[in-house]
Amino acid sequence: MSDEERLARVALNRLGEPGDPRLATLVADLGAVRVYDYLRAERDATGVATDVAARLQGLDPAGDLERAQRQGIRFVVPGDAEWPDRLADLDRCPPLHGRGGAPLGLWLRGPARLDDLVHRSVAVVGSRSATTYGVGVAGEIAAHVAAEGVAVVSGAAFGIDQAAHRGALAARGPTVAVLACGVDRAYPAAHRELLAYVAETGLVVSELAPGCAPTKLRFLARNRLIAALALGAVVVEAAVRSGALNTAHWASLTNRVLMGVPGPVTSAPSEGVHELLRARDAALVTRGSDVLELVSPSGAFTQLPPRAVDRPADRLSATDRQVLDAVPVRRPVPAESLARTAGLAGPTVRAALERLRDGGFVVAGPAGWRLAGSSLPGAAGPEP
Repeated sequence: MSDEERLARVALNRLGEPGDPRLATLVADLGAVRVYDYLRAERDATGVATDVAARLQGLDPAGDLERAQRQGIRFVVPGDAEWPDRLADLDRCPPLHGRGGAPLGLWLRGPARLDDLVHRSVAVVGSRSATTYGVGVAGEIAAHVAAEGVAVVSGAAFGIDQAAHRGALAARGPTVAVLACGVDRAYPAAHRELLAYVAETGLVVSELAPGCAPTKLRFLARNRLIAALALGAVVVEAAVRSGALNTAHWASLTNRVLMGVPGPVTSAPSEGVHELLRARDAALVTRGSDVLELVSPSGAFTQLPPRAVDRPADRLSATDRQVLDAVPVRRPVPAESLARTAGLAGPTVRAALERLRDGGFVVAGPAGWRLAGSSLPGAAGPEP
């Protein structure tokens, strides 16, 4: 990317709101330099510079880059080595809530390369008003995937976002915070230390130039970046009007793997997630291994279905289990009585009882047969 193109993108990024689909389309069709030059030269019918032209003429893109560099902030654009190619998927999506298109560029704060971090990454998002359950699950999922080298992408907000970043950092794994304000600002202010630590170990990312403040529209634009940067998105908790559902919609539009964590059916903070699971083909996940299986290459993290711990009696034949079920807990009974209870022939029952005694399941006495102590209800069973 030429210096002229980079400066044009810095200026155009300052001109409009992030995610303006009209500007994104113009730049994609004509190139940033041509759009920049055309808009700067724009005049009205009387020959006076239009408002757009006047605003562009008052910008100092070279100064923006220089000031950012002094703060350890860089501006990357398509064509740069660390630009993630998958962001181009946004250009193939229809606008959502008035936002759309790939970003003109991204401001980055941190030592890691963006393309390296998001090559294997998953977004973990959810409600700001998270429950203890949601915070715990988000942190555990983030820690699990981060420990496997999968970067956790989130928005640094209260609730689920915060838990996701902290979970990844606790596992000493990579994490990316995507902001709706300049990367030099801490929003929310209470997360100043968290964002500073993310900037030291991972990346803080924004479409907005340093110094820009967050707005509601900018959060909607930010959500599309969270979804597009990752291979998939996990929604942990989201009410029916949660901003996390906007991220989920972008994940669907960009053909990312959409996942949801179920909550109690009576929980309002999980109502939006349940709708994703019911009507939008989101995959149900409950732990990090579920997420890894869905976002990894086929066979890389395949897991067996959960099952109970094997008990010694599980290895018995059907006949031996039938006889064992007929043996009383306390009062011993003769083999003939057990044969009638089990509905089997006497010789078959006596042979089974011998095997069960050798296995430590039953004991014999003068009055007959009863369960061994290790076979009583609640006991772990005999040692194999």
